[in-house]
Amino acid sequence: MKITCKDGSVREYVEAKSILEIAADISDGLARMACAGEVDGEIVDLRTVIDKDCRLNILTVSDKQGLSAYRHTTSHILAEAVKRLYPQAKLAIGPSIDTGFYYDFEHEPFSREDLDRLEEEMKKIIKEAKPLEKFTLPRKEAIAFMEERQEPYKVELIMDLPEDAVISFYRQGDFVDLCAGPHLMSTKPVKAFKLISSSGAYWRGNEKNKMLTRIYGTAFAKKEELNEYLEYLEDIKKRDHNKLGRELELFTTVDVVGQGLPLLMPKGAKIIQTLQRWIEDEEDYNRGYMRTKTPLMAKSDLYKISGHWDHYKEGMFVLGDEEKDKEVLALRPMTCPFQYYVYKASQKSYRDLPCRYSETSTLFRNEDSGEMHGLTRVRQFTISEGHLIIRPDQVEEELIGCIDLALYCLKTLGLDEDVTYRLSKWDPENKEKYLGDATYWEKTQGIIRNLLVEKELPFTEADGEAAFYGPKIDIQLKNVYGKEDTMITIQLDCAIAEQFDMYYVDPDGAKVRPYIIHRTSMGCYERTLASLIEKYEGNFPTWLCPEQVRILPISEKYHEYAKKVGAELGKNGILYTIDERSEKIGYKIREARLARLPYMLVVGQKEEEEQMVSVRSRFDGDEGQKPLAEFISAVCEEIRTKEIKKINIKDEKK
Repeated sequence: MKITCKDGSVREYVEAKSILEIAADISDGLARMACAGEVDGEIVDLRTVIDKDCRLNILTVSDKQGLSAYRHTTSHILAEAVKRLYPQAKLAIGPSIDTGFYYDFEHEPFSREDLDRLEEEMKKIIKEAKPLEKFTLPRKEAIAFMEERQEPYKVELIMDLPEDAVISFYRQGDFVDLCAGPHLMSTKPVKAFKLISSSGAYWRGNEKNKMLTRIYGTAFAKKEELNEYLEYLEDIKKRDHNKLGRELELFTTVDVVGQGLPLLMPKGAKIIQTLQRWIEDEEDYNRGYMRTKTPLMAKSDLYKISGHWDHYKEGMFVLGDEEKDKEVLALRPMTCPFQYYVYKASQKSYRDLPCRYSETSTLFRNEDSGEMHGLTRVRQFTISEGHLIIRPDQVEEELIGCIDLALYCLKTLGLDEDVTYRLSKWDPENKEKYLGDATYWEKTQGIIRNLLVEKELPFTEADGEAAFYGPKIDIQLKNVYGKEDTMITIQLDCAIAEQFDMYYVDPDGAKVRPYIIHRTSMGCYERTLASLIEKYEGNFPTWLCPEQVRILPISEKYHEYAKKVGAELGKNGILYTIDERSEKIGYKIREARLARLPYMLVVGQKEEEEQMVSVRSRFDGDEGQKPLAEFISAVCEEIRTKEIKKINIKDEKK
């Protein structure tokens, strides 16, 4: 047989060989570093025996899939350590993930001290250099095997497999786990690992199932790489909006209010208000939108017409029971059907189109408990929503207008270089989930694809991510932990007007179905605030700051002058506070810095006598004395232009 290696070289063998044997034949060093193999594009175990011609790539920790096998083995070492120290714990699942691995157990939560004990036990298992041995069983025997070991979650997983399935297991000493692999040959090669945290996780991600305890960990081939990653984790923890947003008193959550229902505190609410006024003014005065205000709920009849009742009911909050109540209501998960009836309230001519409707919409979606996090995934949120009712000949122009608005918003917020673009398409293997046929989807997807190419926006394509009525552009942004969220979406819908009997009268007097663009300009306000917290680490651009200037009188004698300064700032629309505490000025300055304020104005005898202010900023440090009018003019210009000024890092460290 002929084995074609990654470098193009060909090795010939008379008899079948395992991937590990082939790696050793290439070099002893490669065999020592090997973690898995890739045979004709399929990732397989080192134990896999090759008996025919193929292309073979030996994977090490330098390869993504090789590192995955390395980390997956570490998750099994963790599972054995848990069973050693806590024999009553039940095993669930333990995959590798992009950042390391996790394992779910039926067990009470693990403390940091528990994780430290487990790490020590894992080191013992690694030192024992236990070989990992793979074996298989028929489905019926596999179920009995795991029932005997009293592992109900493993039994459930096996029972979900086909009747004729052959089930694979890995044994390391007395420990055995259900697993498809691939794995390392033994526990010995694992060099550097760390158990990061413990949290709750519903079995199979379903909140109706039992809450399990998940341990997150990571593993690297070198101690230096692990230390770099742990330093990185400490850094991103400082920027995590869920932590920093609470420290800065932007939002909070309360158990009795409910999960996924954050409370925006005054500072956070002020930022949202600033964003909302900006977006509404931009849409209304510069982009030709007409504003609507529609109900937060509607009868189920509305959602049945739109198709949401059939396609999205599980994600909605339903008020009432169809079998018992005459009228069943639901909190709205979107605004589109409401705005369709605004359109239908009067007959429209082709001259009236496009009709661009926009609304600051509060929406409700029944997110799974395991998915909710801070402000990025919540059950009640507000978006800058819009629907454009257009003629077919207006599709390209209006889509470009929506893309341009989205790009303007991202650039103004300083997020334009951080996002990626995705064409979200239908899944032709599950046609029942969508409106329209293959011709409809190919046509609409082609329109969006061509526009993305024309705008020179690099994009990926994803099957199965479209809305049920049409394809969309999803503009994605990663949070500090690398998880990707959709910031802005632009959707083309050429189907749903039929269901709502929407039409316009063309030049010949005929009734014609319009097309619809569903879009957000900035997206979800809460998610945007989360992104801004992490992007700027709380050092928001001045125009977005809930407190733009803090006035610091040197002593009580200058409180009146501080109030006069504040009055002038207020007249010019600058958000300010006065620190009237009887603290030393150095302490007040440090407090203002910790609050991440753009500007501080120190006022004392000299400033009052000369009608000046001493300016300190996070941009240039101590800027010295300036006339108040000059300072106000500069700050107002910075706010008006929404300038994103760079922080003087050197001064900040002093």
